[in-house]
Amino acid sequence: MGRKQEVVIEIKLKKSIQRKLILIFFTFLSFYATLGSYPLFNLDEGAFSEATREMLVGKDFITTYLNGELRFDKPILIYWLQALSASIFGLNEFAMRLPSAIAATIWAFFLYIFTRRWFGEEKAFWATFFMVGSLHISIIAKAAIADALLNLFIVLSLFTFYNYYRTRKNFYLYISFAAVALGTLTKGPIAILIPLAVGLLFLKDFNLWLKTVFNPVGLAIFFAITAPWYVMEYLRHGDEFIQGFFIKHNINRFKSTMEGHSGGFFYYVLVILVGLLPFTSIFLKSLTYLCKWFNRPLTKYLAIWFLFVFAFFSFSSTKLPHYLVYGYTPLFILMSLYVDRVRTKKALLLPYMIFVTIFFALPFGKDAVLEIIKGSYEYYIVEALDFSWGYILFFAIAFLAGIFAIWRLKEEYALILASFFTIVGVNFFIAKTYANAVEEPIKEAALFAKEHNLKVVMEGINAPSFAFYYQNITPRRSPKEGEVVFTKITNLKNYKNFDILFAKNAIVLLKERR
Repeated sequence: MGRKQEVVIEIKLKKSIQRKLILIFFTFLSFYATLGSYPLFNLDEGAFSEATREMLVGKDFITTYLNGELRFDKPILIYWLQALSASIFGLNEFAMRLPSAIAATIWAFFLYIFTRRWFGEEKAFWATFFMVGSLHISIIAKAAIADALLNLFIVLSLFTFYNYYRTRKNFYLYISFAAVALGTLTKGPIAILIPLAVGLLFLKDFNLWLKTVFNPVGLAIFFAITAPWYVMEYLRHGDEFIQGFFIKHNINRFKSTMEGHSGGFFYYVLVILVGLLPFTSIFLKSLTYLCKWFNRPLTKYLAIWFLFVFAFFSFSSTKLPHYLVYGYTPLFILMSLYVDRVRTKKALLLPYMIFVTIFFALPFGKDAVLEIIKGSYEYYIVEALDFSWGYILFFAIAFLAGIFAIWRLKEEYALILASFFTIVGVNFFIAKTYANAVEEPIKEAALFAKEHNLKVVMEGINAPSFAFYYQNITPRRSPKEGEVVFTKITNLKNYKNFDILFAKNAIVLLKERR
């Protein structure tokens, strides 16, 4: 081997190590750095965490309850993992969010390994970097909900199914069945639907698809993992479980709007444009090659995966931003194929510059917004938003960093810099500012009620994190004699004679005089 070849190999090795270190750093920054830094967000984080707390208190590890009432929203696996985490680290935000962060880390690892196998190390770096460095994934990856865990199993099932398709090694097929089963224990039928639909649309051979789906060993693995909990839950609750879980929280979520989570057909267009920040330009450029996605088996497979998820949830009546995350992984790989196709750094960083400009400008538009929403519940939230000088200075620096990146940095380093400021901005400033205004008062009210041994009910508000911090069931109903009401400040007009025991921002604890 000549000296020139040795130098080339040495440079490639250094580049490989450098990129792996970047991925490790961004994984920590995006998934772990702020795990316990702010209170649980309502509704979902509060609900999952309180249900886990009640599981530990009641020592019932089969059926979940929320404020003492049956909770059939999701299957059991995420609660088991949160309960395990809480048993080690205590009942706190860090413990509740840790299982999601670990699941997202494993998800990123599988993304890197799969992409490196089929597209090479450079594309593996970019696909994984798009995941760990994007706004939406950074939020979902550490949320105390089921979606990061579900995504891990969807990704594993579809990656191993493709490996089986290419190699015909049953080992991959069996792993795919196991992943589908674990996903079904995490969030139910959606973990079955996505792999089944993608597999059928990709294979286009119904007989081969049937043969694969009804593989006896695979089905045995699936039922060995899923059947014990589903059977036990059905034997306990019978038709109530069927109606609550399968009908209400699966079929009805598609057919009708639940909990006010509605949106138009193009709802997810906006979600994806914001969620992929600061890489939105690469996504838009990738779309111009949409027809080419179907020219090769693997890119066709990835395209079908993404497009099915996007279309399915666009037609669903209940819409939530994190539903689209189920289709992000193939998109990250497809985007990695076109990362160098955006013609100018101005175009590359335009979405990032818009993002930092908007959040830099927010403090200066606060008074105008307050005038518009005066008297509403949202007024008290916006009024409580404390845009510190640190917040303003950070986004000013982020804007200047974007200008510097456009004029002085190579495209690769410009993207890394933009992602760094996006992740830090979202996690250390935006989320923190919102949490301090909205969620911190709920936590403080709960701790006040706990300290003073108050008997509390919730009325006119749904914030299950209150019960988590209060460490007691907090039913949602009208108060009885001697009970304290936890409610929104805008609901005070509904009570005639009362004393305010605690008030902060948009929430109050009050006790009616008898």
